[in-house]
Amino acid sequence: MLLRSPRLGTSSHSGISISRETHIFRSRSLRNSEMSPPLLSLALPSETGRVLSIQSHTVQGYVGNKSAVFPLQLLGYDVDPINSVQFSNHTGKPSFKGQVLNGQQLWELIEGLEANNLLYYTHLLTGYIGSVSFLNTILEVVNKLRSINPKLIYVCDPVLGDEGKLYVPSELVSVYREKVVPVASMLTPNQFEAEQLTGFRIGSERDGREACNILHAAGPSKVVITSIVIDGSLHLIGSHQKEKDQSPEQFKIVIPKIPAYFTGTGDLMTSLLLGWSNKYPDNLDKAAELAVSSLQALLQRTLNDYRSAGYDPQSSSLEIRLIQSQDNIRNPQVAFKAEKFN
Repeated sequence: MLLRSPRLGTSSHSGISISRETHIFRSRSLRNSEMSPPLLSLALPSETGRVLSIQSHTVQGYVGNKSAVFPLQLLGYDVDPINSVQFSNHTGKPSFKGQVLNGQQLWELIEGLEANNLLYYTHLLTGYIGSVSFLNTILEVVNKLRSINPKLIYVCDPVLGDEGKLYVPSELVSVYREKVVPVASMLTPNQFEAEQLTGFRIGSERDGREACNILHAAGPSKVVITSIVIDGSLHLIGSHQKEKDQSPEQFKIVIPKIPAYFTGTGDLMTSLLLGWSNKYPDNLDKAAELAVSSLQALLQRTLNDYRSAGYDPQSSSLEIRLIQSQDNIRNPQVAFKAEKFN
């Protein structure tokens, strides 16, 4: 059983409240152990946060945790990844091999962390999940983490599909809708996923805003529909309901379409939204501006590099140039501005 100190004398950074007594207790417990020194990410927490990221993993390429962990680290977060799958490469290639983590194996990892007083997190981030049993275990993880830190922020990318097609078994849709959305703090669906979760057809900005309202009513205070195709251009619709009885603050960002298909962009976008929205907890529009501008600069670099290598970027999916774009992640130049709705 993980012992918790009373929440007295808190230290607050960027909207995170961390109990000094909790960390002092843990660091003393570890110091008293002959086996290990104190875990500094708990004893001396960063000003940003400590993230548990449960997503897929590929040995080669940047999708899932490979696409999300590094950007969050660049933005100052301690990130602990759990790989829901471990594949040789992403599944869009002609073949792949690897292993899939099941719900029991996930829970064993959580128990191992708890047994060593390592289960204090400020954020939980989830992405692709391929089975109902694993998703139900995620819900148990949320409950466990919130029993230790009631202020845990759960950022959920409900990876269901895109362009009218499901990537996951259809029964996951109802689990997300009925169980996951109500416990999420921030939701980052694409257009198709937002339609699946709300049962509401999205064909305009007004529809996108209404879909956000439906999702707010179900639970999350922050909703970002990351891509809606309207009249041939991409729109991001963001919505922040700061109080349950208030109308949400909503905005859009118009994004030019790049003539190529990239892997890992949704996972990257959600991690950037987590990172920047935590730095600007009351300004989701500013966080989205930074996230979009960072992502678009990275995609343009990727496109240019493929062209420089003499490759037609429209012929297949492209691996993003994540490492080469780290300056765009740390210090993005805001090139895409949010327009607030009245």
